[in-house]
Amino acid sequence: MTRKTLKVALLQDAHRGSREANLDAIEAGLREAAAAGVELVLLQELHNGPYFCQRESVEEFDQAETIPGPGTERIGKLADELQLVIVASLFEKRATGLYHNTAVVFDRSAAIAGKYRKMHIPDDPAFYEKFYFTPGDLGFEPIATSVGKLGVLVCWDQWYPEAARLMALAGADLLLYPTAIGWDLNDEQAEKDRQRDAWITVQRGHAVANGLPLLACNRTGHESDPSHVGSGITFWGSSFVAGPQGEFLAQAETQGRALLIVDIDLARSEHVRRIWPFLRDRRIDAYGDLLKRFRD
Repeated sequence: MTRKTLKVALLQDAHRGSREANLDAIEAGLREAAAAGVELVLLQELHNGPYFCQRESVEEFDQAETIPGPGTERIGKLADELQLVIVASLFEKRATGLYHNTAVVFDRSAAIAGKYRKMHIPDDPAFYEKFYFTPGDLGFEPIATSVGKLGVLVCWDQWYPEAARLMALAGADLLLYPTAIGWDLNDEQAEKDRQRDAWITVQRGHAVANGLPLLACNRTGHESDPSHVGSGITFWGSSFVAGPQGEFLAQAETQGRALLIVDIDLARSEHVRRIWPFLRDRRIDAYGDLLKRFRD
């Protein structure tokens, strides 16, 4: 790519009690970002509502929406009006009985520039996503925009180096992760700290291994378990932007709304890849076993 710098923003926020309240807060954040000269905004995972995957309930499918649909229409209008590239995250109803966790990209236009369906689907206490989401079928393909090729992945994808690598090999200029991850209140503080540190560390590793800037936007605030079986989730915020050597360019606190704005030096990726030529030295002739589940 030819541009040298890119001003980006991450909008970290808590669920505000309703879809309309969430979208109003997103609109306010987008307007604030545009006024600051931002060109690209990353929103958090499933930002239109609560993180509903804490329980398995068929009633939650009522929250799903078609793409295009009402959610994409409102955000798309703002992308057009404010001339922003926006990465949104929605509960997609593809067909009756077929749903995805889908990121949608707008490129300074109400039209959808591209989408990515979450590939890795977790199934853990309070994160019962396999009940709701069919694994993605669009592959690891960057989405071309006016600010570059965006390697958009979603939450649980962020633990997998293969996903980041495939986006990089397909020409991504940035890696972006809308996220909803947090703590079980029953865990001891030391365990909470280890989990958050691991989350940050693995993503910084993706930035280093691929020589690319990385943006991770997480939810914040506490959300109760609607089934009253669990203690709910306290999302740990900590949204951040890392450079191509894993260096922090900006980081939000664990609590509270944050509009994280940072200038990314895109030319550094070229420099870093020249001094650390990981792509050159990959032994692609010896990686066949990566296609196996496990080597017995």
